[in-house]
Amino acid sequence: MTLALEGRVRKFGDHVNTDYVITSTRKRDTLDVSVLKQYLFEVVDPKFAASVQPGDLIVAGRNFGCGSAMEIAASVILAAGIRAVLAESFSRTFFRNAINNGLLPVQCDTKAMREGQSLSVTLSETAVVVKNLTAGPTVTGPALPGIMQSILAAGGLVPYLRANGGFSAASSQGGT
Repeated sequence: MTLALEGRVRKFGDHVNTDYVITSTRKRDTLDVSVLKQYLFEVVDPKFAASVQPGDLIVAGRNFGCGSAMEIAASVILAAGIRAVLAESFSRTFFRNAINNGLLPVQCDTKAMREGQSLSVTLSETAVVVKNLTAGPTVTGPALPGIMQSILAAGGLVPYLRANGGFSAASSQGGT
């Protein structure tokens, strides 16, 4: 599988908590992501959701998605038209929630990436390559296991299971 994305950097720092992505007070009112996307990152930047453009890329530092293990955080990011999050590291739970919902988590060096820059992200069987189209440098990250790439290609875990009727013995060999 090869997946290629281009988008504008929306920069965050280290330890972005899932409650920063979407606050628990908003989740009490509804779990409809088409409603919740208007509150994306409101505790960090109240104007952020209104400024998001489809194709934007979230770029963060270490430990993105820490905090509570809410699947809705990945779902709301996707609902806003953001297809990938690039970070130096992810909380384990957020990483799996992202894959399971069809959101691409890219682990790579993000220190040189700045707000507003344009990036291209290419996921292949061997690596993830991130090229800064504005400033020039290219960084790489580890490839995702085959089963994770298949889940992403299907649009998430539920569409994958619907299409395949479960996990085959060969697909589960790649790790999950």
